[in-house]
Amino acid sequence: MQEEEPPGVPARDSSLIRPYARTGGRTTARHDLRLETLLSTDEERLHQANNDQAAMMRLCLQPRSVAEISALMKIPLGVTRVLLSDLITLNLVAVHEPGAQPNMALLERVLAGLRRL
Repeated sequence: MQEEEPPGVPARDSSLIRPYARTGGRTTARHDLRLETLLSTDEERLHQANNDQAAMMRLCLQPRSVAEISALMKIPLGVTRVLLSDLITLNLVAVHEPGAQPNMALLERVLAGLRRL
């Protein structure tokens, strides 16, 4: 049984686009984004984004970790970090650093996302 794509994930074959073509050849993110870093946005900001950015931002309508976004978008983690860093620089997503107390539900979602990679 094949798993359905979550809302906001583009229904295209991401293997057709070379991963680093999406970043313009950049391999380093401007922001330090750890796997468990949460990002969120609101619908009002979606109109400011291009198609690729909007697809990633739709996933952030509810707080998601960098690892989850990478897994759901089916793009490498390094590329995800660069693209998310661009969204942060454009002030299109908000960053929520995890507190000192680990959130077990989040860690389980991150682990599930990593296993899907």
